[in-house]
Amino acid sequence: MTDPQTILELEAATFRKLRDFLREHTEVQNIDLMNLAGFCRNCLAKWYRAEAEALGATLDYEEARELIYGMPYAQWREQYQRESTPSQQAAFDHRPGPKVPG
Repeated sequence: MTDPQTILELEAATFRKLRDFLREHTEVQNIDLMNLAGFCRNCLAKWYRAEAEALGATLDYEEARELIYGMPYAQWREQYQRESTPSQQAAFDHRPGPKVPG
């Protein structure tokens, strides 16, 4: 399959499924994502914002985070974010590569 429009639509639909999965599974903490996959919801928001800017659109980081989280970040954090455990933090501190992808 090489039709660029079909590929674009498939990629967009796949991204929406990932976004929606992360919205539904609030028990999955960002530090868990970082430790396992090397990215988190905040990384997705940064990438979203960067791509918007590359297309000439204005989107600030907080707006991008709201698009990813499905609510203002402060609200998500208050409702769902837990303190990281010592083992989560140790795994984060000792994982290879950059700590936050850009």
